[in-house]
Amino acid sequence: MTLQQKIQFKPYAEKDFSHLKGLTGISDKTLEIHLGLYAGYVKNTNTLNEKVIDLTEKGLSGQPEYAELKRRYGWEYNGMRLHEYYFGNLKAGGSELKEGSAIGKLMAENYSSVDVWKNDFMKVGAMRGVGWAILFQDPFTKQLSNHWISSHEEGNIAGFAPILVMDVWEHAFLLDYKPSERPKYIEAFFSNIDWTAVEARLLK
Repeated sequence: MTLQQKIQFKPYAEKDFSHLKGLTGISDKTLEIHLGLYAGYVKNTNTLNEKVIDLTEKGLSGQPEYAELKRRYGWEYNGMRLHEYYFGNLKAGGSELKEGSAIGKLMAENYSSVDVWKNDFMKVGAMRGVGWAILFQDPFTKQLSNHWISSHEEGNIAGFAPILVMDVWEHAFLLDYKPSERPKYIEAFFSNIDWTAVEARLLK
C-alpha cells in the first residue's frame, strides 16, 4: 500500500433493541441507560478506527499515539459486541429452557443436567467484581463451558463462540437492585432469556 491509497472502513451501526421494553425485573429506565452506554461503544469503535486509519495513512503506524489506540481496540470492540449478544439474548417474558432442546441436551451432556449448568452459570455471575458471565462453545469439540470475563477483552477464549451472555457490571442493575442484591438481578435476567435466540447461536 502506498501512503496515497485510502484504507476502506465501513462504520458500525447501532442495532435496534427498542423491542426490549417491559422486561421482568429490569426496568425500562435501566434499559434506556444501558442502551445509551452501548451506543457509546459503537460510536467509540468507529472513532477509534477513524483515528487509527488516519495515522496509518499519514505513515505514523507504530508511533506512541497509534500504539495506545491499538491497545484500546479490545475494550471498545468487545464493549460493543458483548452488549449486542446480551441484548440479543433477551425478550420480555423470556422463554422456556427445555431439557430436550438442542442446547438443553448439550448442557446435560457437559454438566450432567440443565440445573447443574444453571447453578454454575449463576454462581459465575455472582462472583465478586464487575464483568460478564458467558456460556461459550468450543468450535472444535462443540462442548459448552461457563466463563468469567472482566474488562471486556480479558478472559475471552480464542475462537470460542459466545452462546449466552450476561452483563454483571453494576450499570446493568444498579437502578433496580442494591449491589448486594446482584443474585436478584441474575434471577431477573434468567426470566427474560430468549432461548430460541440463544440456541440459534450454537455452532453447527
